[in-house]
Amino acid sequence: MRIVIQRVKQAQLEIEQKRFSEIKAGLLVFVGIEPSDTQSDAEWLAGKILNLRIFDDSEGVMNLSVQDVHGEIMLVSQFTLHASTKKGNRPSYIKAARPEQAVPLYEFMIEELKKKSNLKIATGKFGADMQSQLTNSGPVTIFMDSKNKE
Repeated sequence: MRIVIQRVKQAQLEIEQKRFSEIKAGLLVFVGIEPSDTQSDAEWLAGKILNLRIFDDSEGVMNLSVQDVHGEIMLVSQFTLHASTKKGNRPSYIKAARPEQAVPLYEFMIEELKKKSNLKIATGKFGADMQSQLTNSGPVTIFMDSKNKE
């Protein structure tokens, strides 16, 4: 499971030109799921999302988590995080999980975030054509892969 975390001042998603979800300051998280991913991958990443210390403390040092600052989280599915660009110029997405597997894991991750925090958890709509608008704060953007726990 791969995620891209962006610290944001605000974010919103539109589907079919209508606002679907929005958050104030917090984290916009894009998540890509591959066939070998399990609930343990989602649990590990949910813990990382909630506890990463990437918000400034009173000294201006990134020392606080999204929970510490009472931020909000938006979790958006994004199969393109598993794009393979090895051959040619057209990405291949064969490494991304099929919806039958990806949807339950995406929903499990949403529930993990809700269960482990009291934060607002907004979502996208799996498989929808979404337009995102955000104000990146910092900018702070972090990539994580549950198969490569550095």
